[in-house]
Amino acid sequence: MEEQEPGQWKRMVIDASAGAIAGGISRTVTSPLDVIKIRFQVQLEPTTSWALLNGHISRPSKYTGMFQATKDIFREEGLWGFWRGNVPALLMVMPYSAIQFTVLHKLKTFAAGSSKAENHINLSAYLSYVSGALAGCAATVGSYPFDLLRTILASQGEPKVYPTMRSAFVDIVSTRGLRGLYAGLSPTLVEIIPYAGLQFGTYDTFKRWTMDWNRIRSSNTSSTGADNNLSSFQLFVCGLAAGTCAKLVCHPLDVVKKRFQIEGLQRHPKYGARVEHRAYRNMSDALSRIVQAEGWAGLYKGIVPSTVKAAPAGAVTFVAYEYASDWLESILT
Repeated sequence: MEEQEPGQWKRMVIDASAGAIAGGISRTVTSPLDVIKIRFQVQLEPTTSWALLNGHISRPSKYTGMFQATKDIFREEGLWGFWRGNVPALLMVMPYSAIQFTVLHKLKTFAAGSSKAENHINLSAYLSYVSGALAGCAATVGSYPFDLLRTILASQGEPKVYPTMRSAFVDIVSTRGLRGLYAGLSPTLVEIIPYAGLQFGTYDTFKRWTMDWNRIRSSNTSSTGADNNLSSFQLFVCGLAAGTCAKLVCHPLDVVKKRFQIEGLQRHPKYGARVEHRAYRNMSDALSRIVQAEGWAGLYKGIVPSTVKAAPAGAVTFVAYEYASDWLESILT
């Protein structure tokens, strides 16, 4: 007997709820790596000890390596320093993931002519990429102000310039206006198109390859009937690979986005020079200025914690979504 497809509104509730749960779990688990990544990205001074050895530095750097940054943050801010900005991050990532997975499912349903996930896996890599990119754009626009606040709170360190999310919000609106809540949106959208497209496109591709491998293995062992269901470990590995591929390609755009988000805002001197107001005219100008002032390495500041974070974050998000979606579907249908 064929399983009944959930109704349109019920399907949206399942996708939105599962997406929010998956995003919340993933963000909380990987927050320490995200805080370290942001500290590197917004630091104008070099973030490696190579610059110190070669003399390519005009002022001391606060953070010069992942291990050193971890020790400094823990010593100066305690364990909770690694979850700085986590509340606005959750307020950002939960609606972001909810919107992203809901729009993604709607687009895949339209392309496949069915709302069943098993039919979505047969979509071409191109359609998976486009669906992921469009879903990422919709989610970014819907949750961006919280992403901005998360970046500002996570980058400030101790002593705090903004003690609360409200104080940061008030200062941004008073100094930049309401448009200030969307500072850096353009490079974010430019980043999210390839990032979300690659993440979802490669995830679906890796899932198809794994399912094919399972069928081949099943036929070689003379097993009766090939099982299309992937194990938790297989889903985790597919998500791990997808998150890593997407982050390695798109990291320079993430650095530019962070610079736009904090330009002109207050920053304690011990964390290095601040990004001055209107330091960059546009995204291409930001890219050229960063390369000119900081070298090509400037575009890859925070790449180690970023990749280390992106891999498990993608894996946890996809696994949590698959299980939350199945669980909610069993309850609601």
